[in-house]
This record gives sequence, structure tokens and C-alpha cells, in this order.
Amino acid sequence: MSNDPLAIIFVSNGPGELATWVKPLAKELHKQIPLRPREKASSISLNLVLVPCPNATGKESLVAKKWLQFENIIKAKNFWKLLIQPKKFGSWPSKGLVIFLGGDQFWSVLLSARLGYLHMTYAEWITRWPFWNNRIVAMSKSIVEKLPRRIQKRCSVIGDLTADLTETAKIDNPLPPGRWIALMPGSKSAKLKIGIPFFLDVADKISKLMPDCKFLIPIAPTTNIDEIKYFGSRKNPISKQYKSGIKSITKANNKDERGILITNNSTVIVVQEKYPAYSDLSQCDIALTTVGANTAELGSLNIPMIVVVPTQHIIAMEAWDGLVGLVARLPILKWCLGLLISFVKLKKRGFMAWPNITAKRMIVPERVGHITTAQIAAEAIDWLHSPSRLSGQKEDLRALRGTKGATKKFCQEIINLLEEKKLIS
Repeated sequence: MSNDPLAIIFVSNGPGELATWVKPLAKELHKQIPLRPREKASSISLNLVLVPCPNATGKESLVAKKWLQFENIIKAKNFWKLLIQPKKFGSWPSKGLVIFLGGDQFWSVLLSARLGYLHMTYAEWITRWPFWNNRIVAMSKSIVEKLPRRIQKRCSVIGDLTADLTETAKIDNPLPPGRWIALMPGSKSAKLKIGIPFFLDVADKISKLMPDCKFLIPIAPTTNIDEIKYFGSRKNPISKQYKSGIKSITKANNKDERGILITNNSTVIVVQEKYPAYSDLSQCDIALTTVGANTAELGSLNIPMIVVVPTQHIIAMEAWDGLVGLVARLPILKWCLGLLISFVKLKKRGFMAWPNITAKRMIVPERVGHITTAQIAAEAIDWLHSPSRLSGQKEDLRALRGTKGATKKFCQEIINLLEEKKLIS
């Protein structure tokens, strides 16, 4: 390896991308190259820059800091300051590589241009700035075909990064016997406000009709039990519209145990604070989930799911992605535009769950609109009573999953580019 200082910068945005792309890639890259902060004597540092994104929770930097993978972590609120005065955030080497791993691809283009670094993009669906990339790593061949012919040689197909999640799904702590339903209400406040009271009510209704069912809530890394408790209380206005609520919630005594949530109707829900909860999730028969990266994780784990987006609450519009969500979060406008935004968005929404987007057809059910907890409870029970339907969805999800090894291939592409440009040897 060269002794010249070199910076590798991951650019990302929200909790889903951090969990499914950033963390596994950082972990693998540390195995293949000596990097600071793990290898203090190394001349190469691994850094994380978070970019502005409506899907972010604001806690991404705290989560990433716990991993001990990055020498520098720049918060999203400081992104523009970093562009204007990079030296305020450390002494950046004259040479480096910026890698896009989530958010708007233009942010990583800007950062690489500002620092004078090489630029690489992981393209899940499309490469928006191909000519600004020294190398493109793609999820599928279809991405290569969309590129201008003279750019295609810069692109390598490595597969789906989320496909490697199954490697961490080994069952190390079996759940008690029974039919298990995973409840995944989201990772940011706009979704939790609705998802917690909605899914608690669904659990109560399922428990009454199917007493042998058991429930699991895996806590997202950007939230915690205290937030779950808050959004399940009457302090959350949405909770007042549902009969259910939280009677008690107990944290796990140690990292190998699980917490327990008991609803007002005495439904017991197991709470897994350990992240990622792939071991527990892989033991579930079905998941009830919001939209987001969690649908990609569930798909990679081959877990049947029902995707739920109850838009009857005006605040639900805050959870939409992109400009629509940004406008809907404006205090004055959201009450006037909320219903209009909801109507337009739903009319033209297309598929929302990752498996459906990938397959370009409905593989997992998406229930979007004015839906009730009774409807979702009944549908979940129907699925549990139809083993052939569950196994059919599992097979469809398995067929969509890319081949394993994308993370290792990605790391090799990084090394190849750095060697090609003589930044390492």
C-alpha cells in the first residue's frame, strides 16, 4: 500500500441505506484494506458524509458512530458547510475517493468535484450523472444498458447489496414456538406517529381472533423503546383515534434477551432492541410493514409481508418521500394541501414496496389509502391460514434476490479503481 494520505468517503442519507449498504460495505472494506480508524498506522481513512434527505431521522450520525468504522462522520446539517469550507471538518488529503451509497446522487458528485477526488456510484436503479463517475457498480445488467455506450465500460454489475443480509440471519436465539408476526412501524417520527398506534391495534384484533399468534417489533437503529412508548401513548394525537395503547413496556436485561410490550388489551409483543434483528425476523411467518428500505430487507430474508400505508391521517403526508413530503411538512401548507397531495400521490404512485418495484408486478400486497386495522388484521389471518400462499410469496421473493457476494465484489471494485489510478499498490 502507498504511504501517501488517502481518504475514502461514503456518502449516504437515511437509516435504511446506512443499515443495508453502508454498514456491511464498511465492515468488509476494513477486512480487505488497512483503514483508519481501525488501523491507526494506516495512511488511508474511511469517512462518512451524510447528506440532506427528507427520509432521514437526524440520528444517523449517532448510529454510525457506534459502529466504530469511520474516522470522520459529517452530519447532514453540515453538508453545505463542508462544501464551502472543507478544512473546517478536518485535514482532507489531496487524493481520495467519494462513493455514493444513498440520497441524491448529485450530492456525491458535488463533494467529489469540490475535493478533487475520484467518484464512484452504486446504482440500484439508474445512474443520473454517468459522465461524472470514474466507476459505476450496478445492481443489474439493465442499468448498464441504460448508459451511453461509451460509458458502459466504466460500469460493472455486482448484484444486490441487500442479498448478503441472509448471511447474518442465522438463528442464534430461537423464538418460542408459535405463529409469529413481525410489526415494522418505521424508523422516523412521521411514520412512527401512525405506525405504532395502528399496528398495536392490529395486534390486539389479531390476538382476539387468533390467540395462538405471537408478535415481534424489531426496533430500528434510529429509534428506541422510549420513542415507541411515547408514540403509543395518548401524548400522540393519532393514538387517541385507536382503542389500543401501551399498558407497559420492559427493556431487556441484557443484549441476549428481548423486551416485552403489553398493550392495554393485554396483547404481549416481544421487542428486539438488538440490531439488526435478522435472526428474529427470519423466524416470523409474515410481516406487517410500512414502506421503505425495510421492504428490501424483508425481501432479502424471504419473509412474506403486507405493506401498509394508512393515509387517512393528514400527518401521514409527512412520511412521503421527496418534494411532496417536504411541502407537506410546512406547517401552513400541509393542512391545505394534504388531501390534494394524498389524492395525486395515490393516483400516480406506482409500486411502493421494493419487491414490487424490482419485479414490476405485485408480489407483496400494498394496502394504501383509507384502511382500517380490522381489514389488515383479517388479511393477515387469511395469509396465516393459507400456507401455500405464504410459501408462494417466499418463492417469489427468493427468485428476486440477487446472487450473494455483492459486498465483496464492491470492495474489489474499489480496490481495482484505486490501484488503476495508482493511489494504492
